[in-house]
Amino acid sequence: MEQDNWTSWPSREALERRGMTPARRWFGLLGRYVGLSVALWATFVDSHLRGTHALVVALATVVGMIGFWGFLRWSPQMRVVPGVLWLALVMSASLVAQQVGGEVIAILLLCGVALAALQRLPLVVAVPVTSISLLLFLLLVPQSGWLGNLATVLGLGALGYIGRLDWEARAQTFRLLEQERAARAAEAQSAALAERARIAREIHDVLAHSLSAQLVHLEAARLMLDAGAEREQLRERIVAARRMAQDGLAETRAALSALRGEFVPVGEYLAALAGNDGAELTVLGEVRPLTAEVGVAIRRTAQEALTNVRKHAPGADCTVRLSYLDGTVELEVWNGPPRTADPRGAGPQGAGPLAASGSGYGLLGMRERAELLGGSLLAAAQEGGFRVLLRVPAP
Repeated sequence: MEQDNWTSWPSREALERRGMTPARRWFGLLGRYVGLSVALWATFVDSHLRGTHALVVALATVVGMIGFWGFLRWSPQMRVVPGVLWLALVMSASLVAQQVGGEVIAILLLCGVALAALQRLPLVVAVPVTSISLLLFLLLVPQSGWLGNLATVLGLGALGYIGRLDWEARAQTFRLLEQERAARAAEAQSAALAERARIAREIHDVLAHSLSAQLVHLEAARLMLDAGAEREQLRERIVAARRMAQDGLAETRAALSALRGEFVPVGEYLAALAGNDGAELTVLGEVRPLTAEVGVAIRRTAQEALTNVRKHAPGADCTVRLSYLDGTVELEVWNGPPRTADPRGAGPQGAGPLAASGSGYGLLGMRERAELLGGSLLAAAQEGGFRVLLRVPAP
């Protein structure tokens, strides 16, 4: 056996008997009380002890029980000297009891010392203490025969060591259970925090999209006002901004429903979104259900990309393609160069007055969302226009 095992204490869980069921605890106490009752019966009822000798044996029994109580209280603190002193008190009480005729009580106390030392002390200390108590046992009961006494001594030693190993195994199981509970609690807390972060991201994206769209209309209204546009044209822009605010609230509720998996299929949503923006939708591959996270990522990316088209390339041709591939799903939004050249969106893509409106975090937010799902997002100029490609895992 390694030196660490000789010098190390039993685990604190084993010393404190953590994880012991109430039934096992009460059964152990009952066994001890029965054994003590039998020993007291054999000593005081079925023996010749009378008078002073009986009183001395009774006092020795009480002192021995106090010694065991002190040892059991001190051993979890893992202090060798107090533990050995309490066991020495028990052995002294057993010797006193043996001197006045209380051999049964003396033997019981010595056996208890041997078992307690092996189960609760470092082996480098427990082996000598147990050896002394068992040697005293051999000296106290010579009439039982050398072979019988040796078998009893070996049996007590094996029983004490087996008890030590049993409690260490139980303590290890208890520690594993505690670690598992702690891991589950941490996992639950992490999941709750992740869910809160996901909801916060959804609300942020919905509001950012809604406010950005409102800003587009309000900025257009300002430019039209500076250019002297008619009142009816200004009213259309303001009404459109108001509608965007209402849509933002509706989308916030829809985002929360989507996080619970209660949204309409992605294809239907993209069809409605593309129809409102005058874009052409194409769906490729075999349509299959998508997880809530993937569905929300596609919805938000499509919303942001089409908003950017309205803001940076008003009137441009726009196509939306949703492809169901093996293990992945792709969303592509492409737009050509802008066609309009009025105050609501004049100039080349990204250079008109409305291009400066918005938060500027749309592409960054879409890319972060894709990376959180293990996917990617590409956004770059292409063929005189702009292309956004979202690719996320979707088994």
